Amino acid sequence: MVRRIAVALVCVLVVSGLGGCGGGAVGGVHAFAVQAVAAGVPSLAPFFEEKQGLGQDATVRSMPVRGSLQQGDTPGLYGGTKKPTVCDVARLKRFLTDPANRRKAVAWSGVLGLRTDQIPGYLDRLTPVLLRHDTLVQNHDYKKGKATSYNSLLQSGIAILVDTRGEPAAKCSCGNPLRPFKGDADRISVKFADGNKKWNGYAVSSVVALRPAPRKMERLVLVDVGDPDRGIRRPVGTTGRSDADFDTRTRHPVPDLAGRTFGQARQQLVSGGLAVGYAGSAPPSDDARVIASDPPAGTELRFGEYVTVSVAGATSGGVTSTPPDPTGPTGPTGSTGPATSSGPTLGPATSTAPPPSTSTPAPPTTSPASEPPPTTNAPVTTTPMTSASMTTSAPVTSSAPLTTTPTTSVTTET
Repeated sequence: MVRRIAVALVCVLVVSGLGGCGGGAVGGVHAFAVQAVAAGVPSLAPFFEEKQGLGQDATVRSMPVRGSLQQGDTPGLYGGTKKPTVCDVARLKRFLTDPANRRKAVAWSGVLGLRTDQIPGYLDRLTPVLLRHDTLVQNHDYKKGKATSYNSLLQSGIAILVDTRGEPAAKCSCGNPLRPFKGDADRISVKFADGNKKWNGYAVSSVVALRPAPRKMERLVLVDVGDPDRGIRRPVGTTGRSDADFDTRTRHPVPDLAGRTFGQARQQLVSGGLAVGYAGSAPPSDDARVIASDPPAGTELRFGEYVTVSVAGATSGGVTSTPPDPTGPTGPTGSTGPATSSGPTLGPATSTAPPPSTSTPAPPTTSPASEPPPTTNAPVTTTPMTSASMTTSAPVTSSAPLTTTPTTSVTTET
């Protein structure tokens, strides 16, 4: 009896994502089992019949990342296309509000922490994008009248809907609800099965897990997957018909980040259209002090290029995930603080605050912008980076913190 109880407890840990049983081991440490989902391959148990053309995936080679955990407002994280309808949101809304599909609607909304009557308003705030990286998510099939969760690696080029903080909300082609991946992106065991063969260009360096942007966004800033020189500013809740273009080749200097906290440095880089890189399996905490960047201040980069930040010491902190906001931009958000907006204009936001003193600074208040403003600063010397872990929580469900030391290797199964 005792042995049976022990086996049952192990199974519970596996199902909840606290253990790696069934996923193999990476470097002697348990890995998180992940099911590969290739672009264009239909789900075996979808919420919505894929043959009806709800969403259209594209062929996109995955882009490398510097840091496997990125926030939803990272410049260039997502892609777009001149084709206005990669996801038929109106059809998904009709399907989920049809009384004949109420059972599916209850399961779908439950994953996202919504009531069924909140589905239409929630869908109106979602935005279709194309993945530019192989992306880890918590996926959900529809089986026996319920949503069944499992870890998935979505191939770049898959069309998804994201919320106002850039978190995945649904897979376009089948309507399956998505939530953030709750494991360690550097300790995964990927299984390619059920028609999802290992795709060309698959590489560990291109795998990313997502966390919410620190505040709601009024627009997403995308890169055209067919023409990387074309940037797209897409208002949140629109499907592409209101897109505005900009030139991603315009070069902008790396700002002087020395002396700022990591949280402040990240906000300044994002506002300038640059992505934030770091070493290790998790970004430094927001209060870690920046000592240098690579490339150094003054180096000119194009939109979405990475700036790797080095920090000296760190304490607990980091990004916190929040559940979906069922009441819209002006209602409660479920976060620990009030959300802010970047305003009605499409112009870039800028950061003008001077470097902080040695006392603990206040959190940044500027909002993400769509197009980087040029600023020029004196270069600094790049020094080796250290990283500290951050704590996260995912909407609706949560996982226990990892207690083992993350490794940097990833195994795959074919």
